[in-house]
Amino acid sequence: MSVHDALRAPAAVTEPGPVRRPGLILAFLCLAGFMTFLDVSIVNVALPTIEHELGISQTTLEYVVTTYGMVLGGFLLLAGRLADTFGRRRMLRLGLVLFALASLVAGLGHDAWELIAARGAQGLGAAFIATAALALLSGNFAEGAERNRALGAWGALSGLAAVVGVTLGGVLTDGPGWRWIFFINVPIGLVGALLAPRVVGESRAAGRGRGFDLAGAVSLTAALVLLIFTLGQTVSDGELPYARIYGGAALVVLLLAVFVVVERRTADPLIPFSVFRRKSLRAANVIAVLLLGTCVTLFFFASLFLQQVLDYSAVRTGFAYVPLAVLTAVGAGVASQLVTKVAAKPVLLVGLALATAGMLLLWRVPADASYLTDVLPAFVLMGLGLGASFVPVQVSAFAGSTEQESGLAAGLINTAQEVGGALGLAVAATWAFRRVAELTERAHGVPELVLKARTAVFHDAFLVGGVFAGAALLVTLVLLPFTKATGEPPVPRG
Repeated sequence: MSVHDALRAPAAVTEPGPVRRPGLILAFLCLAGFMTFLDVSIVNVALPTIEHELGISQTTLEYVVTTYGMVLGGFLLLAGRLADTFGRRRMLRLGLVLFALASLVAGLGHDAWELIAARGAQGLGAAFIATAALALLSGNFAEGAERNRALGAWGALSGLAAVVGVTLGGVLTDGPGWRWIFFINVPIGLVGALLAPRVVGESRAAGRGRGFDLAGAVSLTAALVLLIFTLGQTVSDGELPYARIYGGAALVVLLLAVFVVVERRTADPLIPFSVFRRKSLRAANVIAVLLLGTCVTLFFFASLFLQQVLDYSAVRTGFAYVPLAVLTAVGAGVASQLVTKVAAKPVLLVGLALATAGMLLLWRVPADASYLTDVLPAFVLMGLGLGASFVPVQVSAFAGSTEQESGLAAGLINTAQEVGGALGLAVAATWAFRRVAELTERAHGVPELVLKARTAVFHDAFLVGGVFAGAALLVTLVLLPFTKATGEPPVPRG
């Protein structure tokens, strides 16, 4: 079947299901996505407590965070195509159950590798949830204003979840304990899996049989997992493992070359390269990489700055993010309304400009910073900027897509976000930590000088985050097409 014929084919095979209730469907799918995005950041504030209670070494501790993102990012495209082929609701329910059970194991874990393995299983479940939920959302709401509002809600919650995760992580860690960071997912996941058939109908891509591009799926998934793992190797304040970094990068290039060869020869590819003909999809994925690079850099280094420089406790650090969380929701709410009236591009330009300004303010925050006069203004700009950016990025990724492509589009944009987060943290940490030894030696153990040295490291990281946001602004200005939302379906192009 040609691309032209595929676009003219029926959008999806939909099985009989519950009466369509748009509000309930949107709330249910957004809650499922919110849970997976929450777990990207909820662990950060609890890391010192986990390190102490489980006796985890500093070098092993980072894998408690990166394993989740590595597996989630690596399996997103495969999960999206499995959802298209075998049923989106079915894969959503599978992901919810797996996520809940893995969270239970993580909460009960008593050693480092048990916790890390459970985090990997959480990431796999999250990959199925994120792609299936986003594909179902796109398929249940018509192209134009209706879908834009739904994607606006999704984008708002995905951005808000990262902020709420830091806040909630601090509250739970200093309250009932860090294990409740994981236990809280168990009832939500299991109840969600039971309720899914009553809320949303089953659907799969039209024309997709039980055949599957196994070679393409294995080569691409292996390449993505290895890429995110290799990027994680660069996050070190000591001697970098150059052999693993260069060897991993070479193997990633080889696996991607194998994937391209496989995709060009198979009749039913994992990623039909024709999908990249849509300019909005190409631009949205590049912007998502840069935006999440900014976002992850912010949360990782701001959390450390508040605790290691300003001497905040875990719970105080969590509450310090509350204004950012509230304003992220406000920015997303405004953006979801504006994208239906003007277009995604101008809204995204404003959001990225605010985010860039916020990161540059953090770049200049002093070692004796006041929260109200130094940190809060930056958080205000970042909250509004992130909220106003996540929504139009999601809308742009799905602009002009058919439901047949929705699982693939969901996998692509989520993969871009996860790779962007890993890439952003790797670049920011590598650049920031490059001077740790030099600055420590120059401080001669004097407390005031040590504090200034730490602040200089964080300043370098915040500057990298600002560069990412500025680059995203430039890409939006040059590459993202100006398309106003309409209620009409896209016109197929041969």
